[in-house]
Amino acid sequence: MTDALGWRRKFGVLAPSTNTIVEPDFYRMAVPGVTSHFSRIHIRDQDLSNNAKMEALLIQIREEILHAIDRVKTAEVDYLVMGMSAETFWGGMEGNRQFVKRLEDYSGLKVASGAEACERALHLFKAKTVGVITPYQAIGDENVIKFFSDIGVEVKFIKGLKCPTAVSIAHVSEDELRAALIEVDAAGVDAIVQAGTNLSMLRLADEAERWLNKPVIAINAATWWYALRENDIHDRIEGCGRLLREF
Repeated sequence: MTDALGWRRKFGVLAPSTNTIVEPDFYRMAVPGVTSHFSRIHIRDQDLSNNAKMEALLIQIREEILHAIDRVKTAEVDYLVMGMSAETFWGGMEGNRQFVKRLEDYSGLKVASGAEACERALHLFKAKTVGVITPYQAIGDENVIKFFSDIGVEVKFIKGLKCPTAVSIAHVSEDELRAALIEVDAAGVDAIVQAGTNLSMLRLADEAERWLNKPVIAINAATWWYALRENDIHDRIEGCGRLLREF
């Protein structure tokens, strides 16, 4: 039987329990016949105040993520979408491939990851250098740099906002993000990437592409775009950046 609303695809989205941005962002980018169904990865300790705490949070995610898959699969979803990005960059390109394989082997479903979405987008734009904005501590930024280096893209400048908790990532204002965009753009990069699905960057990235005259890739837009295109869904969406508007 075909789902009454998700008659094209039902996406199961895996997101940290602390994340308040990725869900409304994905709903903002909804297209007819595609529904997103969120399963929360339980975060018991959301402290991100130093490198060790950030690694501890990722350990929590690795322990809880399979339970989140079990829950969302009861809705008989067709595809999984990662509603978090740090783990998808961890360990560089090889770490990403292993992470995705673990989830696909366990679930029997294909998985969209933020890191792979950025990889495809940067190759599409033929970007060789990037500036990056993240909410992470230094160790998170190091893994982001490693991933981009592994795929042949140079990170010329990275702005890590070092948010102290997982929830506080969503408190970063548009003014702070605009200042970060200007700072990383000064490095003379081909494109700008924003990591961290709990940073509210969707609308600002779309606007910034016009006044910076270059691709500004918000992780939530890239991940959603990748998930749609991997499922042969080519609807164009306005107001969420060039990826969804043009490609």
